[in-house]
Parts: sequence; structure tokens; C-alpha cells
Amino acid sequence: MNALHIDGNDLTLEAVREVAAERRPVLLAPDAREAVDRARAVVDALVAGNHLAYAITTGVGKLSDVRIAGEQIRELQVNLVRSHAVGVGEPLSIAETRAMMLLRANSLAKGHSGVRAAVIDTLCEMLNRGVTPFVPSQGSVGASGDLAPLAHLALALIGEGECMNDVSDGGGDRKVARVASADALKRAQIKPLVLEAKEAVSLINGTQAMLGVGTLALLDAETLVDSADVIGALTCDALQGTDAAFDERIHRARPHSGQIKTAANLRRMLEGSQIRESHRDCGRVQDAYSLRCIPQVHGAVRDTLAHCRAVFETEANSAVDNPLVFIVIDNANKNDAKKNDAKKNDAKKLEGDIVSGGNFHGEPIAFALDFLAIALSALAGISERRIERLVNPALNEGLPPFLAPGAGLNSGFMMPQVTAAALVSENKVLAHPASVDSITTSGNKEDYVSMGMTAAIKLKRIVENTRHVLAIEAMAAAQAIDFYLHAAKPLKTSKRGQAAHAAIRSVCATMEKDRVMYQDFARLAELIASGKIAEALR
Repeated sequence: MNALHIDGNDLTLEAVREVAAERRPVLLAPDAREAVDRARAVVDALVAGNHLAYAITTGVGKLSDVRIAGEQIRELQVNLVRSHAVGVGEPLSIAETRAMMLLRANSLAKGHSGVRAAVIDTLCEMLNRGVTPFVPSQGSVGASGDLAPLAHLALALIGEGECMNDVSDGGGDRKVARVASADALKRAQIKPLVLEAKEAVSLINGTQAMLGVGTLALLDAETLVDSADVIGALTCDALQGTDAAFDERIHRARPHSGQIKTAANLRRMLEGSQIRESHRDCGRVQDAYSLRCIPQVHGAVRDTLAHCRAVFETEANSAVDNPLVFIVIDNANKNDAKKNDAKKNDAKKLEGDIVSGGNFHGEPIAFALDFLAIALSALAGISERRIERLVNPALNEGLPPFLAPGAGLNSGFMMPQVTAAALVSENKVLAHPASVDSITTSGNKEDYVSMGMTAAIKLKRIVENTRHVLAIEAMAAAQAIDFYLHAAKPLKTSKRGQAAHAAIRSVCATMEKDRVMYQDFARLAELIASGKIAEALR
């Protein structure tokens, strides 16, 4: 892939995934380099003049009233990084850490942080040469941003702490090994940074850990909701549901964009189904909500994802450390210059303001992460209710009890519904919002925090649970469709439904009798994650 040129303004979530998971190379854009250099000149001038500025010539947090002498400034940078690298727990994945690194580099590239371009260049070199810091997932309260996770990132930049190597185990599988950062940098021919004034606080102040984890979760969730439309349509057809509830007129009368899109997807998925035509004149008036209201529920999930995408895209292109540098251009001498030489005429005096604020606070992201958790819990919940209808002999008219050939001797899908119920129940616990909580830190200076990283970590689990619930529904729906295909008078689902059915069957055979199913679910979850089931919509 062509290199991604970051400038702090135009980073997309898709580009984050390309760098995080597909190893797209990254470079600092030339225009952004100039903006970074201008902001750095302001910091250098402040230090040279021995002026007072938070986190540049003072300590941080509750220690902001402690003045730092010029000869101690480099020592302060190392101390800040070391003292804040206090994370615990399971590390972030390599992809999540790479997302965090890119997002941090892009924020610094905006030109308001006052770091040298060398800091951003080193982050880019580490991304391009596969040097990934070891970043424990726990220890952030989401303000002043993700201090602990970002400090572990910064620790690797200065050649301390550990990095993660993704290596072959010799048998065709991959494993992650931890190595000393100094060794990882040396092997990659990257020189460790010696941090100058303000650079430590610019590296550790920010929301990039919660945002990196959240961005990858959001992109996975967008695939899940498309897949849920496809799988839900298969289930609807298998249960002899009506497509009348997906009539475009209904949804134009309540024009939420997500609802309209899901209804259109369902109409396309069911178009031309022989199963649908076989019961068009039956006496049933309405289907259960888990079928009839798929557009309203899946659509609301879609709208939630769209809202969170907008929040994440804004945050990805924001300056979120503290303090921030703002350039002031003095054109006072412009009128005295010669009019025929624009460059000389605009001889400009560079000045700037350094302003302390709170852009590091994670609340906008924390709210979005919690909202995502709630929405995906609903997506899994309605899927589980459809599974129940597929397997329950009181509800699946025309299908064998528990979708089992020879029910009684075989239990069929009795227990997969139990697993789905367990996952949905766990989601309900995890969906409790982290962002409503706060614990005061830093000697009561940081007295209201976001808990955004907690929201991000539990969202990962909800994404995984939801994917597995959909995998179970996909397997059950395909089993139900098979009964129609092998009936005395065979009936086919729609062409798009057949494509989805074939995708499912490519990794999961029909159940002729009871068998161990957990590997089927794992393969189907991978299939869903790959987007291959969602391809039926296209």
C-alpha cells in the first residue's frame, strides 16, 4: 500500500485499520512538519527565556506549582514517563497498540503540541519497522487521558520497558514474545529518543488508548450489523416470516436512516424466495417482534454506530494533550515591504500562546464507547430471541424440535441456544456504563474522570460475545434452510440468501446427527469477522 501521510486533520478510521492490522506505512506530511516546527519554536523560546508554563517548566498534576530549573528539564521528561508507566493486566493486542501509536502521532502532527518532528518521525519508524510497545490494558481512568497506557508507549520510545514481537513458533502459528525495548529498537535500527521540554507530557496526555481500542471495535461492529441483517433475513425466511413489515412505506413514515437501510437490506435478502412465496396466503397476520422489528432494532444499532463513528473521527483529528501551543503571526511590517516580492514582503515574526486546558478528558469517547456497548448488546439480544424461535418446538412451526434430525435421540440446537443466552446475559452486565463513574485522583486536582478505557475494554468483550451469538444464529438458520431444501417438495430461499447459506456451509456442514459444535461456532465467528457473510448484501 502507498504510505499514509498524516497531518492531524484527515485521518480516517479505515486508515487506522490499514496501519494497525495491515501494516500500511506512515509518514509525517510536509505541511504538518512545518506546523510542528513552528509550535516547537515557541516552546524553545519559552524555555530559553525561563518563563513559567505548566508541564514545561513546572511539575504536573498536583505538583504543577513546583518550578523546574532549565538543567532539570530533560530529567523531568524521563521521570514523567517512568513514573506514569504503571499499567497492569493483559496487554493490548499488537493491532490495538499500533492504532494507539498512529492516533498519537496524528494528534501531535496537528501542530499544537510543541514537540519536535523527531518524536513523530520515531513513532512512524516504529510503526513501519514493526516495533510495538508492550502496553498493559489496565490503569487508565480516562483523564488526563490514558496516562498509563500512553506512558508505556513513550517508555519504548526512550529505549526502556518492553516491546512485543509477533513471531512464528516454527509450526505455522504465530505467537507474541516480549523483548526489551532497547533490543527491539536496536534490531530495527531506530535510535531511542532523548526527550526535550514538554515532549513527555505531550506523549502521555491524550485519549489514544481508548480511541484505538474503540476504533477497531467500531469497525468490527459495522461488519456485525451488516452480517446481522443477512442472518436475520435467513432466520425470518426459515420461520416463514412475512416481508410485509419491511415495506418501504412503513419506514419512510418513520425515516431513521438506519431503519430505512436495514429494511431495504431485508427486502433484498428475501426477494425471490420460494419459501416466502409458499406461505404468502397463510392465516398469520403478524410475526413476533424479533422478526417484525428487525429494521427498528438493527436500524437503531446502525444509527448508534454512525454517531460513534462521527465522534471517533473528530477525536482522531484533534489535539488532546495539555498545554497546547497556538501560533500568532505578526504581519505588522507587511505594508513596509516591497509589493513585488511576496515572500520578502511577508517577513513574519513568529509568536505563540501556550494555553492550559482539558482536551485530554475522555468523556466524549467514553460516552460513545458505552453507547456502542448498549447497542451491540441489543443486537445480540434480538439475535438470541430469533435463535429461540428457530429451536423451540412451540414456536418453529414446520421445523423439527431444536432443529434436530431424529429429535429425542438427537438434541440438535438445544444447547447452542443456552450458550447464546449466557453470552447475552453477560453483555447485559458489561453494558452498564463505565462513564457514569468517577474516582478522584492526583490529590483532588483531577477530581472528575471519564473511565473511558474501562468502557473500551469491556466493549471488546461485548463485540466478541455478539459475534458468537450471531455465529450460533447463522448455523441454526442454515440448518433450518436445509430442511426446506431436503423436504418432499424442496423450497429454496432467495438468491442472496443462497449466497449467505453457501458461505456458512463453506465452514460448517449440515448437522445430520449430534456432533461437537464449538469449532463450528469459532469458524463461523471468523467468517462473520471477515465480512464474507455480509457480502450477500452486495
